[in-house]
Amino acid sequence: MGKLQNILQGRAASPPRLLVYGTEGIGKSSLAARAPQPIFIQTEDGLGEIDCHRFPLAQSFADVQGALTELGNEPHDYQTVVIDSLDWLERLIWDAVCQDYGAKSIEKVDGGYGKGYVYALTPWRQFIDQLSALHRQRSMAVILIAHAKVEKFDDPESSPYDRYSPRLHKHAAALLTEWCDAVLFAARKFRTQTEDAGFGRKRTIAHAIGKDGGERILRTVGGPSCVAKNRYNLDGELPLDWSALLTGITSSAAMSA
Repeated sequence: MGKLQNILQGRAASPPRLLVYGTEGIGKSSLAARAPQPIFIQTEDGLGEIDCHRFPLAQSFADVQGALTELGNEPHDYQTVVIDSLDWLERLIWDAVCQDYGAKSIEKVDGGYGKGYVYALTPWRQFIDQLSALHRQRSMAVILIAHAKVEKFDDPESSPYDRYSPRLHKHAAALLTEWCDAVLFAARKFRTQTEDAGFGRKRTIAHAIGKDGGERILRTVGGPSCVAKNRYNLDGELPLDWSALLTGITSSAAMSA
């Protein structure tokens, strides 16, 4: 039988694989805690105020791998695995790479010149392989949480500009954003106003839009201000709320059926 006999057609619905990043305290972990039956693998200590199931704080990359292995091999009812957070996991991966090469920092691995960041892609790929197995074999949704940073983006079509992106090395960020179905930037809505500061100078002041410091939103489409994407045809901006996000994802699936 030739390969043409095995061609598949139509959309195969599967649980989402999301990367949610944003500034500290905006509600990324709280959003993930509202996903179906979540289990957190915590690499940073900050879940104390959230009522959720979680593994003990990971002290090494091996601890993270061990938790993912147990979720893959042992019986359980969890439907979502949450990694909180990727940028702290990256530190554990760098520690593991440094230990393998007897280096004191990722910059010094194997003589330097950025080799450490390239070598770190191997454990990152192992991590993604384990997540893929949970997603494919156990039908688990995946939510990856990260903090945000401001980076300079050299746009070949215009002058360089600043934008928000996940707080990860560029190699790891590229790998993870490609794997995920959606990369979502959590932010607050605000507007800016330029006013006279005297002596011929101008200053720009940010004003919140909405209550409590500004309405919290998810940006789902990338642009000059942030890295984002989605494969669900979501609206460009959603409330930072699990119900709103789930409605957007399921609506997309229904329209494609």
